[in-house]
Amino acid sequence: MNDVTEVPEDGAIRADVVIIGSGMGGSAMAWALKDSGADVLLVERGDFLPSEPQNSDPTEMYIKKRYRNAERWIDGSNGKEFDPGVYYYVGGNTKFYGAALPRFRKSDFVEVRHHDGTSPAWPFSYDDLEPFYTRAEQLLEVHGDGSDDPTEPPRSAPYPEAPLEHEPEINRFARHLRGQGLHPFKAASAMHLRTMEERRQATTSDGCPSEHGYKGDAENRLLRPAQESGSVRLLTDTEVLRLDTSDDGRRVASAHALHRGRPIEIIGERFVMAAGAVNTASLLLASADRHHPGGLANGSGLLGRNYMVHNSTFFVAVDPRRPNPTLWQKTLGLNDWYESGPGTPYPLGNLQMLGKLQGAMIKGARAWVPIPILDFMARRSLDIYLTTEDLPRLDNRVRNDRGRIVIDWTPNNMVPHRELVKRVTKLVRGAGYPLVFTQRMGIETNSHQCGTAVAGHDPATSVLDPTCRAHEISNLWIADSSFFPSSAALNPALTIVANALRIAPEVAA
Repeated sequence: MNDVTEVPEDGAIRADVVIIGSGMGGSAMAWALKDSGADVLLVERGDFLPSEPQNSDPTEMYIKKRYRNAERWIDGSNGKEFDPGVYYYVGGNTKFYGAALPRFRKSDFVEVRHHDGTSPAWPFSYDDLEPFYTRAEQLLEVHGDGSDDPTEPPRSAPYPEAPLEHEPEINRFARHLRGQGLHPFKAASAMHLRTMEERRQATTSDGCPSEHGYKGDAENRLLRPAQESGSVRLLTDTEVLRLDTSDDGRRVASAHALHRGRPIEIIGERFVMAAGAVNTASLLLASADRHHPGGLANGSGLLGRNYMVHNSTFFVAVDPRRPNPTLWQKTLGLNDWYESGPGTPYPLGNLQMLGKLQGAMIKGARAWVPIPILDFMARRSLDIYLTTEDLPRLDNRVRNDRGRIVIDWTPNNMVPHRELVKRVTKLVRGAGYPLVFTQRMGIETNSHQCGTAVAGHDPATSVLDPTCRAHEISNLWIADSSFFPSSAALNPALTIVANALRIAPEVAA
């Protein structure tokens, strides 16, 4: 279903609600508004990702960079360009994500003391969001069973789908963890893999597109059903350049964009930004006018600040003597050290499995190692992703420099992250994997970006109100992760969807 709307000859297109960005937040908002009576226009910078055999080929994805279509950003610390981990396609980055869909823990919504400072409270609670988490899980058909997770928050309904079972090598690792007194659990996932053949076909889908459609992403679970209502239109190949406000500066009147290189104007009654925490902030900063000289909704001076992306490490444990034939490895999680407790004075974070690595996926981190050696290692490796919360800092920010995106980001809270790596190293060696290789993710790994337009009660200390509407602009909301006051230490996708469902009635009113 590739139905897209056309731009009229005069170059002006109108809608009741204009949503900018078709990732999790934008597509969830479109779905939530489909029966509201509003004419909804969803604007996407990219086009549809082609469904083709190359989707599943790591060489095409990681070495040839077949699907890379984002502009290069600038590292503010040294002025050098880098390739960000973002993609402009219908469905956004969810076309490439690993479909891990955990809820944030109840503690993530309150103030928490960390090694390097304090993670602030959110302007609403877990209990406020819980019904929308439940609906989001139903829409995305999430598989899971959190009964073994000591941090699993209360829920009003069970997971809609049974958990993905561990394959033998992951079962062996889980038994070892339980033998150490830990509580591994079957992770929440929107990968729909009911047979081993489907697992074989999807083995590269953590990072690559899902050629066979097994991945629950924003396009197939949210946007397509929204379009079926007839009230949601999709405009592709359209880059929004700036938003213009009304004469009094209190409302957004229109968006100026390039549609396949042609200047157009998008006129709406209500606007929802969902372009991702970096691009949303950059666009609002670029939309400065006489009423908003520091950028739209930036009276607090916080727009673009408090940028967070997690402290993350790719952790590869190798036993040269024993192959790991696992096809879909991303079934196990561990949160025993997610919160502080005995022997853990500060939160350390989350362990989750990666999809099964192949040599081409590692080549970027180990460019000097020949692919046959990387393939040999990957066929014998246990692949893990470790995440620790990074804390909001004013100097970690997004800037817009004459149309170029500049990222200033210095990691913080690294002592707990190093402790997490140390503990997991001991675990995997005890499980029979003597060789450990780690790669901490840098500025270019920003799939968990958040925090650039924080929500709060006080306009002096936040950009948005608790419904994610701009304090200063009455018809502007943000539905992506820009609003996050803290990053937690878990994948943000389900929280983005749940929050979009929560605030949609305010947008529809």
